[in-house]
Amino acid sequence: MLDFCSPYLCNVGLGSVRSSTTTITKQAPTMSMTALSNTSGFKTLTLASAIFLLMLGATVSVSSCKGCQVPQGSAASSTELITDAASSTIRISSGRIAGYIDGGVYIYKGIPYAKAERFAPPQSPDPWEGVRSCRAYGPVCPQVERSGWQSDESAFSSAWNDGFPGEDCMRVNVWTPSIKDGPKRPVMVWLHGGGFETGSGQEWPSYDGRSLAAGHDVVVVTLNHRLNVLGFLDLSAFGDKYRSSGNVGMMDIVKALEWVRDNISAFGGDPSNVTIFGQSGGGGKVSTLLATPSAQGLFHKAIVQSGSQLRVMEQKYSRMIGSATVRALGISPSSIDDIKTVPYKDLLEAGNKAIEQVKALARADSFETFIFGWAPTVDGEWLPAHPFDGKAPELSKDIPMIIGTTLTEFCPSAYFPSLRGISKEQVDGILEGKWGERKDGFTKALRSAYPGATPQDFLDYDVTFRPMAARQASLKVRDGNAPVWNYIFSWESPVLDGVLRSSHCMEIPFVFDNVALHNTITGGGEQAIELGKMISTAWTLFARTGDPNGAPGLPEWKKVEAGHDYVMYFGKRVTLRDNPDSALLEFLSNYPYSIFP
Repeated sequence: MLDFCSPYLCNVGLGSVRSSTTTITKQAPTMSMTALSNTSGFKTLTLASAIFLLMLGATVSVSSCKGCQVPQGSAASSTELITDAASSTIRISSGRIAGYIDGGVYIYKGIPYAKAERFAPPQSPDPWEGVRSCRAYGPVCPQVERSGWQSDESAFSSAWNDGFPGEDCMRVNVWTPSIKDGPKRPVMVWLHGGGFETGSGQEWPSYDGRSLAAGHDVVVVTLNHRLNVLGFLDLSAFGDKYRSSGNVGMMDIVKALEWVRDNISAFGGDPSNVTIFGQSGGGGKVSTLLATPSAQGLFHKAIVQSGSQLRVMEQKYSRMIGSATVRALGISPSSIDDIKTVPYKDLLEAGNKAIEQVKALARADSFETFIFGWAPTVDGEWLPAHPFDGKAPELSKDIPMIIGTTLTEFCPSAYFPSLRGISKEQVDGILEGKWGERKDGFTKALRSAYPGATPQDFLDYDVTFRPMAARQASLKVRDGNAPVWNYIFSWESPVLDGVLRSSHCMEIPFVFDNVALHNTITGGGEQAIELGKMISTAWTLFARTGDPNGAPGLPEWKKVEAGHDYVMYFGKRVTLRDNPDSALLEFLSNYPYSIFP
């Protein structure tokens, strides 16, 4: 399996920018990290998109936020672990639950928000008698084994928690500063990465919500839902009973948002102030929810991190995958219900083979989408249209958004040591193979955005996620009434001799204010912690007010406007730039993103 983070250098070329700039200057010794071993050499650049998927981690830290006030009387000042049921028991729609209090934060894990038969829409969970213990994470959706464990460096820096699999995986986890006081807090619902195929709401240390709850006075929710063949196998060709099967994974998320609406008040949260945020595949889920009628009114703000999903699957192809899977399993249409008892591994194997077969047909048809196969399907009913295909969805035009990427995303040099410090002549040869006669146009466009770029940067700088994010932002501004803020996370990790750069997922520990907790990917240095406080404060201010401005040290973050693509660069220098890479985006617009991977 190639992991996709279920789950993107600020000081490069920015010296000539004449705009407000904050420089983070505090320094502290970072933790000593094992040097990166010299792994396999670089073969071809076209292999990179697959290898990069090995980089999935995230990080968590416990730190308070300067400038954020926690209401007097909340438990956020305590460091005691309290586990008796009486201290944390609350009543939700299904019954009473007990969690625990850690560092003053009330924590509840593994709460059922739904149940479902295989391939059927989610239903409300069965109620229970007495007090249910909700102190440990619940099952994660079954998925292929994580290939990232095969890389010592990825395993070290990501520090995954793979959990235990189970098809009854619809669970939420909640962190809140208090369940006792009166004022209701903003709610932030995290959607994990991994495409729509892998991952969970607990896989990274960074997903821990304690720091956001304690230091920023918000209620944090993470969740698990059905993925891959269990969440997105389209069997609608086999009758009305299965008409929604191609989207049940997304239907689970909507059901979780309904659970938040109905129950979050018991945790001190405000159901009328809910922000959905997600990274990579989680950003794709956020993008899809913006175009989902049944999700309308269940959230009020949205953040897309390295996952601007513009197009999804079409039923022509998802039905082909469903039919090919059924044939491969030897199931006749008259016995279609037998698919409910097929062992998971056999089901997934048949489904993955079907995807490869149908993908060839889709390529012949020039069908374009970023993720082909296990992904939501435009069915004309539950999902009427592609999320951002030529226009932004009308039903979410009033939803404010933050949209961004990291500067190096799936960074080739992180996985191919031979690319580190590569010469210009060598880079020219690689770019010639990729761009052909358009190579000079590409290098000119990239250098216009980053005048100080090194030869290695021409391979490492992202040219896939950023164009989709810029396109999503421009459509949202053109077709909506709500503000949009754009960013590029350009801070480079010092871990493993700095080879990770600002790779895919690197911003997650900063968003969650978990830089120290996930120090295997951030290094946990003081500079990084300060940047994490700035970013997490901006994210939580956005959740609270709909505007990320006001974080200590953050320059004025202007919203995107027609003709002005303002981008906040979060790095060692925090800088706002106007249309920083317009020539590069213009060049890349002539080469649409292809089916991935």
